[in-house]
Amino acid sequence: MNTSEGVRPIPETPGEPPRSEERILNALRRLIRAADMDSRRLAEESDVTGPQLLCLMAIVDHGPITATEIARHVHVSASTVIGILDRLEQKGLAQRERDDEDRRLVHVEATPDGRALVARTPYPLQSALSEAFRNLSAEEQESMAATMERLVSLVGADALDDEPPLEVEASARRLRR
Repeated sequence: MNTSEGVRPIPETPGEPPRSEERILNALRRLIRAADMDSRRLAEESDVTGPQLLCLMAIVDHGPITATEIARHVHVSASTVIGILDRLEQKGLAQRERDDEDRRLVHVEATPDGRALVARTPYPLQSALSEAFRNLSAEEQESMAATMERLVSLVGADALDDEPPLEVEASARRLRR
């Protein structure tokens, strides 16, 4: 994220080192930007975005699966998943089929092309993180994991696993590309 996206860094006091809060928020912004850049690279190389790949991975790992179940796995709204599924179907990577017993249910499965794409494509940002993480000691890895989990807890995001996903209009527009 950058200032052109409506997010400004916390102003620092001139001549003083940045406060820890500033450092953390700026680090999170850089992580979000890295994820966005990785998604764009993925789109160029594989013709799918990061969110599309995450949904496709959930389909491969848990399919046949409903859109609501996919939404829970990837932490986006079911309505966002529907748009993503439309694009995955157009690309021949997934297919939907009504349940024979309960016609209200629609199950999603990956096509052979979708399975092949998942098999050859790393989880977004996984390659960079895995490489760097291997170079850390076991203690550093554990400390980093615990710190990230604590940060998630501090901002109240740990409850997101248990609550319905939120629809964020800007994110939804970006995913429709």
